[in-house]
Amino acid sequence: MAEFEVVRAPEKFNFATDVVDRWAADPLKTALVWVDAEGRNESRLSFDGIRTASIRLAAGLQGSGLKRGDRVLVAIGREPSWWVAMIALIRAGLVAVPGTTLLTPKDLKFRIELGKVRGAIVDAPGAEKIDTVRESCPGLQSFFIADGQRAGWSEFTAAPGEGEDVPEFDNVETLADEPCLIFFTSGTTGRPKMVLHTHASYPLGHKTTGQLWLDLGPEDLHWNLSDTGWAKAAWSSLFGPWIQGAAVFVQQPTAKFDPQSTLQTLSKFPITTFCAPPTVYRSLVTLDLEATPARALRHAVAAGEPLNPEVIARWKDATGVTIRDGYGQTETTILAGNFLGREVRPGSMGVSAPGYNIEIVDDDLRPLPANAEGDIAVRVKPERPLGLFVEYLDNETENAAKFRGDFYLTGDRAYRDEAGYLWFVGRSDDIILSAGYRIGPFEVESALLEHPAVLEAAVVGVPDPERYQIVKAFIVLNDGFKASDELARELQNHVKQATAPYKYPRVVEFAESLPKTISGKIRRIQLRESAGS
Repeated sequence: MAEFEVVRAPEKFNFATDVVDRWAADPLKTALVWVDAEGRNESRLSFDGIRTASIRLAAGLQGSGLKRGDRVLVAIGREPSWWVAMIALIRAGLVAVPGTTLLTPKDLKFRIELGKVRGAIVDAPGAEKIDTVRESCPGLQSFFIADGQRAGWSEFTAAPGEGEDVPEFDNVETLADEPCLIFFTSGTTGRPKMVLHTHASYPLGHKTTGQLWLDLGPEDLHWNLSDTGWAKAAWSSLFGPWIQGAAVFVQQPTAKFDPQSTLQTLSKFPITTFCAPPTVYRSLVTLDLEATPARALRHAVAAGEPLNPEVIARWKDATGVTIRDGYGQTETTILAGNFLGREVRPGSMGVSAPGYNIEIVDDDLRPLPANAEGDIAVRVKPERPLGLFVEYLDNETENAAKFRGDFYLTGDRAYRDEAGYLWFVGRSDDIILSAGYRIGPFEVESALLEHPAVLEAAVVGVPDPERYQIVKAFIVLNDGFKASDELARELQNHVKQATAPYKYPRVVEFAESLPKTISGKIRRIQLRESAGS
């Protein structure tokens, strides 16, 4: 494993002033390279440009009445303004609540209300969505639109202000243990949970991610394919790269993922490091990799679900680069990985990351021997890992279930071999992992139950060679409705409109009844077994 000194939290830490502004001392140091979906119209932002734009926005946020500790929703696509917004919030001591641009007005309202959100920083489509629920969200007081105009919204952009003086702004000296981010993560038995991170746990904790797993340095150009609404963007598009001084490559997404276009981008631009979900690599290796060689690639990583050994082998044969699997969660920084300096065991999640003491435990929290399957548990006593989240906000039931004894239970199952490598077995709950997305069945079931044809619905993940899992829905119909392919398509489209489109069931099966426990709970395990999971 590469030499690494475990990071300790100082009393105070602010990523904007302690990292971005430090790199901005060199006015020519590139922070971001942006291109459109066709790989054209390249623009570059320096760390100094990010510093200046974030100060402008931070001053505007404070001027709108937001105060230190207030929560602000951020929903912007892969545009430079997202990076500016995140740094501005940190600079002002505000708490960022990232969300994907795929969220519906109903999703946004739920997050605003549950998260006690006071402000919103969104793109033009997001502003339109929020305006439809604005009157029912009286707690919202600040409205900022990125790269656009709309009545009732303050404008901001990442572009340098021509002839504009940078406003005076007193950076907030945030404590390391002060709230910094709240991520919503899917649950299996209820609505998404709120994951609270501090200025230390994610911004500083991702020093391990950036140096040890992504292997980044000041000369690198790093491309991560994650959407900005997900914690993975914080991992590999913001904190991990910038704490190492690496530049981030950003490309607007196409309407549908195009593997050939991805290869062309790797060939056209001097991208040195690449991070993508296994779904992407599975698509890429079906193409002629040798015909479109990566221009400067030296390092590649994958995360989200296990990557097939044959995909790793094919990529290595064609590019000379080994894909290094890693494992972590919204609740953590990198927990385990196939780090540089260690043998890569294809199919394994790798070994524990420095700073984390990971055990495989039984139901009574007793550590298990090698090759015995159990729950992945992170030891939190006597010393709590820096990169671990604080808690699930306002959710004592979930906190009690996940923090037990001396451990945080990840909800995943694995075994550890004699050499210390971890091997993923599966979720210990019902979360569906599909193409890098985490999908809670409850959200999809709730959307289905809104349709007049649906009496009962149960959703499970089933294996898929390209996406790892896909969503399958079992439907019991109300009287007066008849099962048909046409109705199945109607239900799929209904889910796409009722919630984020990536959650829709790709397979719909109509059933006379659903298997249940004696207490009336749906037996999803039985449905998974019948579906061949």
